[in-house]
Amino acid sequence: MSSIWIVRDYIRCTGCQRCEVVCSLQHEGRIWPEASRIRVFMPFPGVEVPHLCAQCDDYPCVEACPVNALSVNAQTGAVIVDEGACTSCGLCIKACPGTVPLLHPDTNKAVICDLCGGDPECVKVCVEAGYDALRLVKENVGAQKKVHSISPFVLAKDLAVNLFGEKGEEVI
Repeated sequence: MSSIWIVRDYIRCTGCQRCEVVCSLQHEGRIWPEASRIRVFMPFPGVEVPHLCAQCDDYPCVEACPVNALSVNAQTGAVIVDEGACTSCGLCIKACPGTVPLLHPDTNKAVICDLCGGDPECVKVCVEAGYDALRLVKENVGAQKKVHSISPFVLAKDLAVNLFGEKGEEVI
C-alpha cells in the first residue's frame, strides 16, 4: 500500500488554528473547528499541540469497529468512515492510542482525518503561513507514527520541558 503521512513539528506550531479552520471549511463548508479533523490543543500557555490521525501501521480504530464502518484508503493510507454504517459506539475512539477520532457535533458519527484525498489542506495552510509545523511526506521515511498517536496532554508535558526546562532549572 502506498500512502502519505503528515509529520508534526510540535515546536513550530504557533497555535494559530489555521489548520482547524481550513479543515472545517473543506469538510463542513463553514468555519467550525469543533468538527475539524485536526485539533490544536493548548494544555497551558506557550505549548500548542496539533493533533490528528497518525495512520498507525496496525490501525487499531479500524480493527475495533464492530460494524466495519472504518476502512483504509489504499492510495493515501487514511482511515475512511462510512457514516451510513457508523453506529456512534465510540469504540474507535477508545482503541486509538491518542483518542484522535471524535464524534461529529452534529451527526454524532465518527470523524477521522481522511488526508483530504491525498492533498491535505491543513498542511498547505501551515506551509503557506511559513510555520511548517505540518508537512506532507511519503510513508516509510523512518517515521515513528505511534509517537504521534498519544494524548496531546502527554506530548505537551514533554514539549514544555523542551521549551521551558525542568522546574528549578535555569533556562538560557
